[in-house]
Amino acid sequence: MNWIELTATIFGVICVILTIRRNIWCWPTGLIQVLLYIYIFFGAKLYSDMILHFIYVFMQIYGWYHWLNGGKDKKELPITMLNSNTYIWIIFTIIGTIIWGFLMQRFTDASLPYPDAFTTVASLFAQWLLARKKLESWYFWIAVDIVAIVVYWYKQLYLTTGLYAIFLVLAIIGFFTWKNSYKDDKNTSKEMAIA
Repeated sequence: MNWIELTATIFGVICVILTIRRNIWCWPTGLIQVLLYIYIFFGAKLYSDMILHFIYVFMQIYGWYHWLNGGKDKKELPITMLNSNTYIWIIFTIIGTIIWGFLMQRFTDASLPYPDAFTTVASLFAQWLLARKKLESWYFWIAVDIVAIVVYWYKQLYLTTGLYAIFLVLAIIGFFTWKNSYKDDKNTSKEMAIA
């Protein structure tokens, strides 16, 4: 058992639980997890994941800032949904996966370049949508978690496999929790408009 992987796992679980609760502390705990996984993925030759986590450092900082300052009149940033363009994000994910997977296969000794590319590309979109508090971010996280479980099991990163199994359950819970909050917020807004 690697203590760095264990520590990253613990911070990852805490981060997702705080995210589900829409607690701003999800961002600094996520930042710690991200920094630890840069080291872990370099050792496992999962270079796409390593690069992803470098990008996550900046996205964690952006998400933290946006959640603090993105709401109108200094109120909490509300959960919103994408318009009808969810399919565009899916198309970009597929195209990005093919391109990134090809580059990793052609120019590196990456292990599992296409599944690794998928988790990278889909995670970037999921993280961006999460920073904007879009409900659909959870769809992307669920897909990432399913693929990641297979990849990390194959690479014998068993704690990380367990972490992503927990992430999968939490992502499903997160989706329904945010969906209910979104509906409640919409109903409250309608009631306030009528009054």
